[in-house]
Amino acid sequence: MQDTFDKTGNGVEKPSKTQRKQTMHALQKIGEQLTTLSDKQLDDLNLPDNLLEAIYHIRQIGKFGARQRQLQYIGKLIRQIDIFPIQDKLNAWQQKSLHQTALVHLTEHWRERILSDANALTEFVKQFPATEIQQIRLLVRKAHKEKNSDKPPKSYRLLFHALQTAIKNAQN
Repeated sequence: MQDTFDKTGNGVEKPSKTQRKQTMHALQKIGEQLTTLSDKQLDDLNLPDNLLEAIYHIRQIGKFGARQRQLQYIGKLIRQIDIFPIQDKLNAWQQKSLHQTALVHLTEHWRERILSDANALTEFVKQFPATEIQQIRLLVRKAHKEKNSDKPPKSYRLLFHALQTAIKNAQN
């Protein structure tokens, strides 16, 4: 580490070139995440106008090299602002997205189990007691009929939504 001296003569450690580069790359990755957000999400972040302009501009760029240069520019602009509130919001949105994905997978799992195993509905009701069991039984019967007669899977989808609603209600 290189030591530099402040006005009082005390040694202050200066970050190495590698550390500075890692920081710049991390900021560039945050900038890349920002380019994938919707306009509403970008408005929620209260970003400076020049940064918003750069993000909107990158959406129009198709060539790889030009896109990389624009990402570097966005990273440079991000260095001038406080990144912690932005990072917190991005993390919160990602957690919400992960939670939604987990909910969909859990619902799909239960739907397949209920359709293939008659005892699975009893287990589901034990785990999620606020379930409307008559509605789910009806949807299961209809889903089996649709599958056997090669009809569109309307009840199959409705069963998914009914199960998802029961799981959400149990989580709240």
